[in-house]
Amino acid sequence: MPRRKKKSFKRDIGVDPIYQSGLVQKVINVVMKGGKKNVARNIVYGALDKLAKKAGGDKDKALEYFLKAFEKVVPMVEVRPRRVGGSVYQIPTEVRKDRAQALAIRWIINAASARSDKNMVTRLAHELFDAHEGRGGAIKKKMDIYRMAEVNRAFSHHAW
Repeated sequence: MPRRKKKSFKRDIGVDPIYQSGLVQKVINVVMKGGKKNVARNIVYGALDKLAKKAGGDKDKALEYFLKAFEKVVPMVEVRPRRVGGSVYQIPTEVRKDRAQALAIRWIINAASARSDKNMVTRLAHELFDAHEGRGGAIKKKMDIYRMAEVNRAFSHHAW
């Protein structure tokens, strides 16, 4: 057994065929259930097409709209539980870039799933539109996390 920890490597998932974006490919992979990648692609591309119609532009406009919405959801801080002297404190910590991206994607998709629209394409499109406007379930989740970090700011000296 090796004495040193193996270096973990990050697998390259590539870019999606239409928008040439790694982030869109990541969203497709997270939306995918049961290995049905074409279904996931149809959902994400359909949502981006609806965003393009709302933005009044082409696919470049839709991607720009999507990236702005995504940036508004990405968190900068989160709270992590830490056990200190028998009690558990919620310690606010800064979020790494890759974890922040994963959290934002997860929040957007979960908020879209919880909506009551007809199908997942319209749910995801409306959630992205709401995120761009600064409202919606994903933004609410981010603000809840920020509020918890602000409340527990007094315990930040426990982080090391």
